Amino acid sequence: MSEMEQYYRVLEIEPGATLEEVNQAYKDLVFIWHPDRIPQDNHRLQKKAQDKLKAINEARDQLRSLHNKHKNVDYSSASQVKKPPESTYKPPKTNPDLSGKDFSGSNLSNKDLSGRNLSYADLSGADLSDTFMHKVILRGANLSSANLFRANLLLADMREANLRSTNLIGADLSGADLRGADLTGARIRSGDRLLVKLIGANLAGAIMPDGVIHS
Repeated sequence: MSEMEQYYRVLEIEPGATLEEVNQAYKDLVFIWHPDRIPQDNHRLQKKAQDKLKAINEARDQLRSLHNKHKNVDYSSASQVKKPPESTYKPPKTNPDLSGKDFSGSNLSNKDLSGRNLSYADLSGADLSDTFMHKVILRGANLSSANLFRANLLLADMREANLRSTNLIGADLSGADLRGADLTGARIRSGDRLLVKLIGANLAGAIMPDGVIHS
């Protein structure tokens, strides 16, 4: 079995599945295996869920990269398209700089913003539910009252971000840099149960939902 076939198997889909099918399978499996859905005192299942989530994330990223490669024009077979000289040819930009942009109130649900630079952007009141934001740069961004329900923010740079009254239920902030971020009034719990994944997140100096500065 090839490495790519193994990734399809991890996501429980057939080889050659569309990008939409890959994304849907990813969301379904994350919903099932998210560690927050498993009792914290069940260490065996917690470890299994974390390993599953790691494999699911890797499979989804690899298959997404495969689909992106297939979108590129094949100049060797396109008889009517001439490739510019090597000295001047530059591949198209896939991740434009979105820093400082105004997305307030926008519907960005289920979008893929992974790796984008959204530093100091205005995302207040935006719907970012189920959005892929792996390694996104949100330094100083305004996310007040935004909906980040089940958003994937693995390894995101969220230093000094405004997260006041933001819905973070189900969001994955593993490894995120939240130093100096303001989470006053942010939704992170249901009763006494924490419903945000913060494994490895850096919260030094962050203002927590209750107003206490994290040390």
